[in-house]
Amino acid sequence: MNEALTNFKNIQHSSKEDWEKIVAVLTPYKFQLHERIMKHLMELAGDFAGFPVDRLTHSLQTASLAFDDGRDTEYVVCALLHDIGDTLGSFNHPEYAATLLQPFVSELNYNMVKYHGVFQSHYYGHHIGLPPGKREQFRDQDHYQYTIDFCEKYDAPAFDQDAKFYPVEFFAPMVKEVFTQPKAALMKNVFKKEEA
Repeated sequence: MNEALTNFKNIQHSSKEDWEKIVAVLTPYKFQLHERIMKHLMELAGDFAGFPVDRLTHSLQTASLAFDDGRDTEYVVCALLHDIGDTLGSFNHPEYAATLLQPFVSELNYNMVKYHGVFQSHYYGHHIGLPPGKREQFRDQDHYQYTIDFCEKYDAPAFDQDAKFYPVEFFAPMVKEVFTQPKAALMKNVFKKEEA
């Protein structure tokens, strides 16, 4: 990113001047998050993991189905990134993606992404020895039917080798829009994007 601009040895001894320097460096970096996300999304290309389509194609198909169904930008971005954690969070990819999205999306969309793995397993879990009915633990939650709909309409059918879908570039402006300013985060008011 940049060279060191401060020299404290313990953060407890950092000064206001140190933090002015740090915030000045971190601000533009934080507003390039969407670029790093898109770069990581591209790393899913060519990774089939045994599925009929690679992970990037699955993500693009899921987002395309949501977009074509008239879902809003935030929802489409959640659909695009719902499996972005597949390669780094092999045992908890839904939580990985949800954590990435959490500061920027509604609680309903956050929970949809966080629990989509449990809901998606409804279709295949019995084939690999998972106990049936795992999604029923969420029956009284606001995201229950919302997440069922996500899986049924967008996630489950997005393994189609013959499906048409939008290219990654189509979604880049949407990702940038969603990741421009967090809705909820400890330091959301510290880092402000300068108006052009």
